[in-house]
Order: sequence, then structure tokens, then C-alpha cells
Amino acid sequence: MTKAELIDKIAAEADLSKADAGKALGATLDSIKAALKKNQKVTLVGFGTFSVTKRKARKGRNPRTGSPINIPAAKVPRFTSGKALKDAIR
Repeated sequence: MTKAELIDKIAAEADLSKADAGKALGATLDSIKAALKKNQKVTLVGFGTFSVTKRKARKGRNPRTGSPINIPAAKVPRFTSGKALKDAIR
């Protein structure tokens, strides 16, 4: 499902215009990004939890040349699905 398809679905389900549904989705995603940028968790009960984890620096290989490279440490987003979402998929 693409973002446009998701906006169409939200508009139909919530009886909103596509423009309003797009603004609502955009505001939701922007709020999640802002919270993650501040290292906060975002928990949507019944859906899941968005969080930020730290990945350690590690050594890797350049796939083109095979030479070793150092991959720096990084903060990465993480999503853990909730029980209700897992049960809905099963």
C-alpha cells in the first residue's frame, strides 16, 4: 500500500476529504519523527512502539573491492509490533 492509497483509505473510513486525510497523516508522521528525534518512544496501544536504538560501530567490507571499511555507530529507528497487531495478522 502506498502513501496515496493509505490517504484514500483514511478519507473513506473517516469520511474526510483526501486533503484533510493527507494533512492528518502528515501531522501524525511528523509528530512521530519529532518524538524519535528527541529519543522519545511513541507507543500506539494495540499497534506497536516506535523507538530509537543505538547501533555500535563495526567493521565491514566494500562489496565492490572487498577492502575492509569502518562503519560508524548510528542511531536507528525501531518498530516493535503490539500484541493486537500480531494477533490481527495471524
